[in-house]
Amino acid sequence: MKKALLYLFAFICIQYFVSWAVFTVWLLAAGHPMADVQAVFNGQKQELLTAPMQILACAIYCAITLAIFIWRKWAVLSPAYMNTRQWDIFFWSAVASLGTILPSVWLQSLMPELPDTSAEIFNKLMGNQYGYFVICLFVPFVEETVFRGAILKSLLGVFRSPWVAILISAVIFAVVHLNPAQMPHALLIGLLLGWMYYRTGSILPGVALHWVNNTVVYSLCKLFPQAASVNSLEGLFGSNQKSIVLSLIFSMFILLPALYQLNMRMKK
Repeated sequence: MKKALLYLFAFICIQYFVSWAVFTVWLLAAGHPMADVQAVFNGQKQELLTAPMQILACAIYCAITLAIFIWRKWAVLSPAYMNTRQWDIFFWSAVASLGTILPSVWLQSLMPELPDTSAEIFNKLMGNQYGYFVICLFVPFVEETVFRGAILKSLLGVFRSPWVAILISAVIFAVVHLNPAQMPHALLIGLLLGWMYYRTGSILPGVALHWVNNTVVYSLCKLFPQAASVNSLEGLFGSNQKSIVLSLIFSMFILLPALYQLNMRMKK
């Protein structure tokens, strides 16, 4: 358990200090006084945090996180799983990801309204042409390395029941997002990703699922900007209950076969 906490602490510290170092250097280089930097640190003048700043900070802390976790051997990256050529698992991982999106939105709408503390940052990144690289490529790979390849791996060595370890890692994954509106979806996806890692021993199927999930959301927000603020199926389909029910049934016809196929094909 201590190792898992160490990995989590390291991830948070790297993300926090690198982000603020980038913001500070960028603002000072742009001619802003130190008072503006301090105001941003205090939660004021958030409009000064532009999308390019956020993207650069994310790219740098992702690179540093990956380098440290590999250097310290906290997570082991190996091409061994790719050499097994189990392409069908990658395919069904992508299909499962597609099937989780609408049910997740529906479940979130059933819960009390939660504050969306990352909406402004999210919209900035979605509106930038380079946002895709950090949201859909860098973040999935680094988060799977940290939360499954390091944290969950260490927890599986501590608890006799793998599901206890998977649940704890999923809760950590949800809480670290620091955004109540994202936590229900992150918790459910964290359970699925944890199960996949436990069954395969590799982060790569999870990276595939994570990438597809983020790419679909990014694409929808680019094609339909109004979708970025939608947090319920009513927001997508209006008051048409028939469309909502059919969309959930259609999602189940995607998700359940995908989970079945993964369960049959993944070996433990």
